[in-house]
Amino acid sequence: MAAWQHRLIYFRDFAYPSQPHRSRMPNSDIGDAPAGSFAAYVNGSVTTLPTPPLDPLDRIHKTALVAEELGAESGSDSEQGSKSSSRRSSSDSTRRHSHSRPTLAHRIYTQNLRVQANAKSLRARLLSGPLVDIYVGHSKKHWSLHRNLLCHHSEYLTHELLPTSENEDPESSIDLPDDDPSGFELLVKWLYQGKLDDVSNISDPYQQYDYAVACHALWLICDRFDMPQLKNLAIDQFRQGLYEAELVPDAEEINFIYRKSKKGSPFRRLMTKIAARQIMDPHANKDATSYLSCFRDDPEFAVELVNTIKNDSGGMLFEDPTESGDACIYHDHHDSPDCHQKGKPRTGT
Repeated sequence: MAAWQHRLIYFRDFAYPSQPHRSRMPNSDIGDAPAGSFAAYVNGSVTTLPTPPLDPLDRIHKTALVAEELGAESGSDSEQGSKSSSRRSSSDSTRRHSHSRPTLAHRIYTQNLRVQANAKSLRARLLSGPLVDIYVGHSKKHWSLHRNLLCHHSEYLTHELLPTSENEDPESSIDLPDDDPSGFELLVKWLYQGKLDDVSNISDPYQQYDYAVACHALWLICDRFDMPQLKNLAIDQFRQGLYEAELVPDAEEINFIYRKSKKGSPFRRLMTKIAARQIMDPHANKDATSYLSCFRDDPEFAVELVNTIKNDSGGMLFEDPTESGDACIYHDHHDSPDCHQKGKPRTGT
């Protein structure tokens, strides 16, 4: 295993094992996520923390003791007796205050030590144990990942890899022939580094688009592995990548993504909205015929497309086609002023 895998492990997976798996990833943009809540990295050894500030009660007590010692050296016997009484009174007061609640700074310092101790212990556990061989895509690209780490993040993988009875042996390999290695590579990065690259940091628009395509592949993997928070992060990066690159999928890509997604999937909604906007855009050279392949392969796409246009067009109503007007629009002849219906008003109720 590479050295960086030992050095870079984040708090959120180790400090709070009692939290549900699904609440470990924030929904906000990863570029804006604070380190403490997203990926606060821990080194191999516990980081030395600054000495906490002196408790105010301890400061008062130390000042009193110094004053008593100075008074004892210069005072008389009676003063010494008085100081002894004062010392006893101060001692009693200190004992009374010894059970008071520690200061906020001291509690934060103690909590930081506890978090780092838990992180170090769980880090050693998750990056130990047997490795699982994973083969992705038709090319069978190979990764060897820690089984404890995979099971920690995915209940689906827990059921797949761990035996359900004493007579079974744990699985040592997984084949993912239908998945894209580019998406799985992003999953590995997130597992061991706790983050995905922000597409906004990529300068080339075509590379941004390729990164968005990889995020779609990651979304499909997370959908299978039951990792909803990372799945949401992946679709956010996909949308951001299209926006930054100022590119959208063509009809063939929309058809592929739509058919790869389950019914009711967020990616299906996203693809129908992109197609609907392209059709409605007066500056785009697109109409419904551009998506005939989508209609043929899945009639549900046509239904969702029409409903999307209806819901997102602002409720604009067409003119009544039965109302009197230019009737020649519906006549089977060339435009002619001699049409017998030209300008004829509608009769009846």
